[in-house]
Amino acid sequence: MKKKLIWIPALLLVGFIISGFYRGQGDIYFEISKNLDLLGRVYKEITHSYVDEVDPEKFLLAGIQGMLSSLDPYTIFIDEKKIEDIELITNGKYGGIGISIGVRGEEVTVVEVMDGYAAQRQGVQIGDIIIEAAGTSINAENIDEVSSLVKGDPGTTVELKVVRQELLDTLLFNLVREEIIIKNLTYYGFYPENSNNVYMKLSNFSRAASDEVRNSLRELKLEKQINSIVLDLRGNPGGLLDIAVDICDKFLKKDQLVVSTKGRDVTSEKKYFSDEEPIVTGDVKIIVLINGGSASASEIVAGALQDHDRAVILGTRSFGKGLVQTITPLSYNTSLKITTAKYYTPSGRCIQKVDYSEGSDIIKSDSSEPDDKFFTDNQREVFSRGGITPDTTIEFEIIGELTKDLLAKGYFFKFANHYHFNNPDINFSSLDEENLFNEFNSYLLNDDFKYRSKAELEVDILIKGAENQADILSDLQKIKKDLSGLFEKEMKIYQEEIVREIKSELASRYLGMEGRIEEQLNYDIQIQAALEVIKSSETYIKLLNFH
Repeated sequence: MKKKLIWIPALLLVGFIISGFYRGQGDIYFEISKNLDLLGRVYKEITHSYVDEVDPEKFLLAGIQGMLSSLDPYTIFIDEKKIEDIELITNGKYGGIGISIGVRGEEVTVVEVMDGYAAQRQGVQIGDIIIEAAGTSINAENIDEVSSLVKGDPGTTVELKVVRQELLDTLLFNLVREEIIIKNLTYYGFYPENSNNVYMKLSNFSRAASDEVRNSLRELKLEKQINSIVLDLRGNPGGLLDIAVDICDKFLKKDQLVVSTKGRDVTSEKKYFSDEEPIVTGDVKIIVLINGGSASASEIVAGALQDHDRAVILGTRSFGKGLVQTITPLSYNTSLKITTAKYYTPSGRCIQKVDYSEGSDIIKSDSSEPDDKFFTDNQREVFSRGGITPDTTIEFEIIGELTKDLLAKGYFFKFANHYHFNNPDINFSSLDEENLFNEFNSYLLNDDFKYRSKAELEVDILIKGAENQADILSDLQKIKKDLSGLFEKEMKIYQEEIVREIKSELASRYLGMEGRIEEQLNYDIQIQAALEVIKSSETYIKLLNFH
């Protein structure tokens, strides 16, 4: 028997959402009542009279999701199956075993094992292929089920069956779930080690992020004097607005404006100020790193520090999410995450890149944000829309097409598993890069790795189009033959870049995730550029337009 759904409260929500956007045609309350009645009648008629039986719950959810899809991608309905996501978003914790998973090739694979939790203590390793969780067979098609199967109340157990080392060993783990607390500050410390510069990698903005930043700064200040800080927000998708404000407190003067938000009602503007004395005083230089993956709360922090000329922003343009969401609990253990406001940096700019009201018959926007220039405290020009533009743009990307292909096909990950399995006790610092490169090359040959460069692919297209032109075809085939040795050439050309990726993966096997970050710092050109700016007081002052 199908589960019955009491759908009236959900319809009230739906009717409210729909009617809220149809203003100006009579009394708004009449519009709500009319639209709710219409929607209810359609729902009843379909569920009772459609030629085939309709699942009332799934049908209603499809309707809700269809309506929300006409708004922005951040306004979503969260059903009871995903209620744990709310806890993770807000508090950064959940009941689990301490692993992160991903698809590598066709297998669901462990890509991170968190320090101190059940999975690490009982020997689960990066690279283990999950074939069964809680008695359910796992593959790439049902990877979404793994999370719900592995998560659960702390103190309960879950069985995990994995295959290790190229399908040779099958292992069964009986793991006790614990409260997993996700670190927001995934790394902090003095870098370079003998310097007075602090490097901090902030990856999320959940409830504990501000305390983590505060405690780490106090700890480091006890160790030695802090002269400069590199705050890394690259790839940080954001989180809670009030936590972004709290983090700015650590660097800005007391009572400085951090961010303001404005909703549909012009009287709904809220302003958020720094409300405590900073832990880091104004004589400490700050560099903030951003890229296209820095969004939302990351952009609030970067925007506030930029507008008050408190930090040099370095890297590439941020994502451009200037919208604020509020999570509203609904009935039946569900929630609605809805965009309720736009936020503005202290200079008054909204950095939202996409205007979801443009071309929409549903969203009736009363005004559009001006694409104007604004000014920081030191009268530097900054601009609205399109994210936060760095004060100095430094790009960091994979150069070689061969390297990108190896990354996309997971060869660095697979080789690291292979190498670590065969050399479990080796000292990471003693690794010889030339030998490592040669072993990787042999691994690719043994695995029958095939590489076709862009040039080869384009020549193949030309050959296909020149089948009836013998003279041109002959020339193209000669070019193709000359390109056949490109793999060996590119391996040599991009050897340094390839070894860098190999060592990064191996560091996570031998040294853990913090060790991997430390290894990556050594070749991160944006980090190195930040250190150069810090070393040059003249450059730092010039970028911030200090007089």
